[in-house]
Parts: sequence; structure tokens; C-alpha cells
Amino acid sequence: MDFTALKEKLEKNGFTVAAFETKEEAADYLNQEIDGVSVASGGSQTLKALGILDKLSTHNDVIKRSDAEDMEITLKKQMTTDVYLLSANAIDEEDGALLNIDGNGNRVSSSLYGHKKIYFVAGKNKISPDFHSALHRLRNVVAPKNTIRLNKNTPCVNGGHCFDCDSAERICNALVVYWKKIRSMDMEVILINEELGY
Repeated sequence: MDFTALKEKLEKNGFTVAAFETKEEAADYLNQEIDGVSVASGGSQTLKALGILDKLSTHNDVIKRSDAEDMEITLKKQMTTDVYLLSANAIDEEDGALLNIDGNGNRVSSSLYGHKKIYFVAGKNKISPDFHSALHRLRNVVAPKNTIRLNKNTPCVNGGHCFDCDSAERICNALVVYWKKIRSMDMEVILINEELGY
């Protein structure tokens, strides 16, 4: 996939952009760029595929959810790190906007304020032609797959699409659209020419 036009749109919106052919190249880049700082991440299958947190742990202070004794304390600590990594659930190719959907709000809130640098890591499968298809992707691809992965009891687990449910276990409670880079933080988008995560 040629990322040239999308890269230009993202850069016009204030994001720094780096594009890679493989997840290994992207992981090597991030491992070189992030050094000697505190790091946290959202629960991303894309980041898991890169194996980046283990790499970064050798020369950074990485606060992992998997190491948490008290999840609430860990999530609060993650909000104060120098660097925060997450994926974009969808990228609007037409306008160069990023979209994320969240249930607890910890991931999207960390992407909006408080860190020195944010990295959005996304495979080519996250790219949607326009805003409406990106939003459709969030509700009918991302949320159902994550609901299944997290063992939630919601209608989309069996139905495979969004029912706009009232379930207490619903994971699509908040939508954040990054039309432009947030002023207070450095934000970089890492595009990878592979299908990664949901």
C-alpha cells in the first residue's frame, strides 16, 4: 500500500508520520526513538504483535497493565508517563483524521493530555476511505472483536455488529476523533504495511 497521500494529509493536520513495510521495522524504529523515559500503553493487539513493550522494557521504565497488582493504581500511573503508545482504531483516509473508541476511557484520555509524546501505531487494515466508513469500522469491526477477546457479555459478541446496546459490559462508550494534533503534545503516527490488530 502506498501511504504517500495519507502521510501528506496527516502531516497537514500536524502529526509527525513514519511509514514502514513491516512490523519488525516499525518496532526497531520505536525501540530506537524511545529511550530512557517512562512509557505506558493502551491494551493494543497491534502493539502486542510488534512485541514493543518487552523491547522498550530493557532501557525504559515501562508501566505494564499485565504487571498490575491494583489495576486502578496502574492505570493512573500510566496517565503520567513521558510516552504513551496506542493504536488508532481507524484512520480516515479522506481527511487524515484518527478515530478511537473506548469503554473505560483510560486509553483515550491518555491520548489527549499529560504526556510529552504519543505514538499511534496502525496497520493498513485500520485505514478507511472516509469518516463514515471509519466510524462504521469502530462499531462493527473493532468493538465486536475486542468484546469477544475480553470475554464481555454484549449482543455484538454473537451478532457480529453493533446493536447500540445498554449492556453494563459495553466497551464502546466514548468516541474520540483527532482531526488535528493536540497542541500540548508531540503526536506521531506509525503506519505499517501489514494487517495488525483489529
